Amino acid sequence: MRTHELVLQWIEEQLSDGHLALGGRLPGERALAEQLQVSRTSVREAVRILEAMGVVRAGVGSGKDAGTVVIAEPGSALGSTLRLHVATRHLPVADIVETRVLLESWAAARAKVGAPALDEAAALLEQMDHSPDIETFLALDARFHVALAQAAGNTVVSAMMASLRGAIENYAGKLTGNLPDWNATSGRLRAEHRAILAAVNANDGGRAAELVAAHIEGFYKEAGLGSEHAPR
Repeated sequence: MRTHELVLQWIEEQLSDGHLALGGRLPGERALAEQLQVSRTSVREAVRILEAMGVVRAGVGSGKDAGTVVIAEPGSALGSTLRLHVATRHLPVADIVETRVLLESWAAARAKVGAPALDEAAALLEQMDHSPDIETFLALDARFHVALAQAAGNTVVSAMMASLRGAIENYAGKLTGNLPDWNATSGRLRAEHRAILAAVNANDGGRAAELVAAHIEGFYKEAGLGSEHAPR
């Protein structure tokens, strides 16, 4: 085991045992290196890895923001990883779409009426009506789907959807070039969004799940996913 992995293992144990919690601070670099009998370089490497994973935030200087603080941003870290793997073509876009259908139909069926995330989803729909360009629309669209997933109240599903958000924006943007009429497509997507949200607010989870699955699959079918023009 490399020395920085010893540091990672110690931090994981501290988190698992409850000795470290959200908002808590790791010992200083020198103190941790002496405690674990590793080099300060190993400690720095471990902290950089944890930052990339969205587990800690390292601050410099002095004051309340100094030190290495335990945070929880799994969606951001997973999102970066997913985007890179999609870019390498290791993860086919078709598989990402299928995963979206599974996650989002499950979440739509279980979304809780009155959840704050549904208010956010409604506000995002209003913004989509006035989005100035395709890029802005797709960013709002991805946030809308994340908000719907959050309304189900499952933190793991929420994190997974948040992690997919960047990948969704990237490959959806590439596929829009295949659409014959963006204005017509965006109008249809907005209408489908409102129907999905209405079904959720009516506590008709089965209908919401059907609508969101048809919505996702319909867009990619229209954009030619799986054809010779789709990104691979």
